[in-house]
Amino acid sequence: MEINLSTSILDKNDKLASELREKFRQKGVYVLNLLASPGSGKTSSILATIDALRDEFNIAVIEGDIASSVDAETIKSQGIPAVQINTGGSCHLESNMLARAIDVLDLERLDLIIVENVGNLVCTTDFDLGENAKVVILSVPEGDDKPLKYPGVFEISDAVVLNKVDTMPMFDFDVDAFESSVRALNGKAPIFPIAATKGDGVEAWAQWLAEQVRSVQGLS
Repeated sequence: MEINLSTSILDKNDKLASELREKFRQKGVYVLNLLASPGSGKTSSILATIDALRDEFNIAVIEGDIASSVDAETIKSQGIPAVQINTGGSCHLESNMLARAIDVLDLERLDLIIVENVGNLVCTTDFDLGENAKVVILSVPEGDDKPLKYPGVFEISDAVVLNKVDTMPMFDFDVDAFESSVRALNGKAPIFPIAATKGDGVEAWAQWLAEQVRSVQGLS
């Protein structure tokens, strides 16, 4: 008799994720799952997004890291509720981790939860967290070939954020090749070029996200 443990783990994860998704739906909370490599600028992108949306929405952040609470403390310093999840070595977040994290958040008072997943472009794609959308962030210094090397994350993402576009002159990054590779994998996901630390392009990205949040709340 053969037991497929990976299937069992995913089935259990997906069942809880479905329960979380229904809970978020009932509360009118939109959940965004951000996927990216280490150093892509996830936290700076989150901070820029918060600045653009905090006047309209009540926002909280769940930070996933193998260790440390540096990112959560950075978010908290901006007056935003943040919960740190340390995975202790796991390269991704799972729905049971998210379930524990939201226990310390007041969902009744929230419109948007941004989940910063562990820095990884592979195994984070397999685990449903009950989110409304997955969005991948890629930074210019990582190279325009990432969609070719990590197709799975681009295939399943609802939007693509290209960060650090202000560094474009310093890197051999072919924007046309990048966009073509993304489009070959995913013809629907919009691509948002931004420079998170400078605010360039953030408005268009934030407006897209705001529309998603409003649609969940029946406001658009």
